[in-house]
Amino acid sequence: MQGLYQAAGRILISSGALSVFSGVIAFFPVFSYKLCFTGWSVWIACPIWNGALAITAGVLLLLAHKQWTQRYLWEASFTFVILSFMGCPLHFAVALESALLGPYCFYSFSGVAGTNYLGYAVAFPFPYAKFPSVCVDPPHYEEYHLTLQTLDLCLSFAMFCASLTVSLKLSARLIWNGHINGLKKNEMSQEDQEPG
Repeated sequence: MQGLYQAAGRILISSGALSVFSGVIAFFPVFSYKLCFTGWSVWIACPIWNGALAITAGVLLLLAHKQWTQRYLWEASFTFVILSFMGCPLHFAVALESALLGPYCFYSFSGVAGTNYLGYAVAFPFPYAKFPSVCVDPPHYEEYHLTLQTLDLCLSFAMFCASLTVSLKLSARLIWNGHINGLKKNEMSQEDQEPG
């Protein structure tokens, strides 16, 4: 099972880092420098804080695996893994809703110009194929937005699977052993060492 904790820790760190990166680049749509597109919302914040939770859980998990007998590391990693897998469904739901709603950009329909999420101006869910270049500014924002939301959907699913696997394994260890701290393969428990 040692490989499970290392693999889950690496998955959580890498997918968390990518999630934070996608949240940060969402501040600047299509790398636009215009301040009117820069904003803080749940679409941007959710990947950042969920990615930060996943990175923290992954680092603690790798540290706990490296220093196997440090009980506080296992308890801290268990706590952050639970927080991570509780935040992943929200991350998934926000990314799905944002993909269906459409991008936030300057758009124009028949001479009427506006700024808003396009899902409020056109049919829901947003018809990406029907209106290939509705966003007047920044250009190609539909593809950028859909790519970011698809990335967030995949990352939240990967983080959820890794977090859930580790939390189930650590919960089983807690139920079987009465504590979360594990023993290395070559160590014996106190009950096995006592003569009798």
